[in-house]
This record gives sequence, C-alpha cells and structure tokens, in this order.
Amino acid sequence: MLRAPNGMTPNNPERGLILSYAGAGAPALAALLALDDALAQLLRTTSEPALGQMRLAWWREALERLDTAQPPAEPVLRALAGQMLPHGVTGLSLVPIVHGWEVLVEEDRLDADALRRFGEGRGTLFAAAGKALGAANDPLIEAGQGWALADLARNLKEAEEAGEARRQAQPLLDRAARRRWSRAGRALGAMAHLARLDLALPADAPTPIGSPRRVGRLLWHRLTGR
Repeated sequence: MLRAPNGMTPNNPERGLILSYAGAGAPALAALLALDDALAQLLRTTSEPALGQMRLAWWREALERLDTAQPPAEPVLRALAGQMLPHGVTGLSLVPIVHGWEVLVEEDRLDADALRRFGEGRGTLFAAAGKALGAANDPLIEAGQGWALADLARNLKEAEEAGEARRQAQPLLDRAARRRWSRAGRALGAMAHLARLDLALPADAPTPIGSPRRVGRLLWHRLTGR
C-alpha cells in the first residue's frame, strides 16, 4: 500500500528549516514528527494486518501510559514525555494519531470515508503541536488534515486512492493558506504550504526538495504568515 517515502523525512533539509521557525518549540514539534515517522515506518515494514494492529495497539497503550507513569526506554516516548506533557498535551490526546494510521491497516481499500478518517486522525498532530507552540488560533484542523492526506497521496501505490487523497487534501490546504498564521504557528503553516506545493506536482514526479521555489515560499511565509 505504501511505497518508500519521498516527503519530509528526518534527514530532509526542509524539516530543519521548518523546525527553525518553531523557535523554543522546536523540540516539541520534533518529538511529534518523530512519533509520526515511527508510525509510518511501522506501516511500511509490516506486511501482515494482524501484526500491524498489534504493533499499533502497543503505541496506543504506551501513549496513554505517559499520563500516569514514567516513559519506557523508548526514545520517541521519552521525547514526547519531556517535550509535550509540560505544555499540557496529554498522551491520551495523541492516540488519535495512531488511530489515523490504523485505518491503513484495517481497510482493504481506502475509499473516501477511510481517507477522511485517516486525515482526521493523523491530522491531530497539528492540534497537539499548536497547543505546545501556543498557536491555538491558527487553522490547525484544516492544515493538519490536508497535510496528512497530501503526504499520504505521494506515498500510495494505488492511483485511484492517491487521487482521492489529493482531492480531499486540496480544499483543506487552500482554506489554511488563505489565513494569516500567527508567528507561533508558522512552522506548521510552512508544513501546510509545502504540502500544497506537493499537490501541484504530477503524481509520479519526485519532490524537488530544497528547490528555490519551495525555500522561497517558506521564507515568505516566515516573514508574513501568508
């Protein structure tokens, strides 16, 4: 279902630029993105749905336990406990991110409803990040869901499923782009703008990471919030 990632992976220089926009909140955003990376990698390396569900169940339970116990010796969970909990972001509130990824395991075919549920779940990452960064008044719901779906569309093997993900992502990202983002939320706004640029690419075209157009768009957003 998923092919090798071509989006904002940990070693992608665009991620480093975006994290620089988050200022003191960069470690919190990095911790959330590390969680998303771990869940995406889990899906890419699991061929049996039952095994995938078991592994995702472990993450759900581990996130919930962050609210009541010390984190285990797992780097992603330790980072979340250290960077998110002090901002009032509970482990329980992060569980919907896992639910979003779980849709890809539960469904044999990703129809419009399944993709909507994926976007709503994974897109919760933006709501959590917004709380940690102090950007609660920015268009986090639209941007988060649009970002989640646009990224998925670039990594789906089935053209029909990818096309539906793109169709759902476009209006969400368009609405988010019409708003002026607060200074605190511009790292997330930058992620939404990159996702919107990705949607404009042909389906099979490689992502031109670090191109002048992409970097220029990010810099303009950092300066203006647009």
